[in-house]
Amino acid sequence: GPGQGSEFRVRLPLLTAAPACPVSAVTAVAPWVASKVLIVEDNADVRSMLRTLLELEGHNVQVAADGSQGLETLAREPFDAALIDIGLPGMDGYELARRARSSCGQRCPRLVALTGYGRAADRAAVKAAGFDEHLVKPCDPDDLFRILAKPR
Repeated sequence: GPGQGSEFRVRLPLLTAAPACPVSAVTAVAPWVASKVLIVEDNADVRSMLRTLLELEGHNVQVAADGSQGLETLAREPFDAALIDIGLPGMDGYELARRARSSCGQRCPRLVALTGYGRAADRAAVKAAGFDEHLVKPCDPDDLFRILAKPR
């Protein structure tokens, strides 16, 4: 009951010097320049999360909700990279990559498949469609940043 409780003493050693700040994995990857990135993703939450993540890293980001809109955006202006979901309604990501490669020519951005499909057959289909990279959702942000930092 009251007055019958416990007493605790906690003793912590004093720091003699501040701990060294660890270098984040993203900073350690490579120096990078901000990229202009197109995200083609039908899931609004995923699209928003990716946009926020990339904008926080200084990238200029535009979004498209389906393959047709993504292809129109790629035709209208240049991008450094396009993150493309495979399972899009209407025109899927494979078709979008094939059409982008044939219509954009030399100014075609780095095409990154960002998808839930990760089997060996899926990776082969991604490569055959003309993608440069393949990331499985949910991807590690450091992997995404590493890809965007690679020279073209």
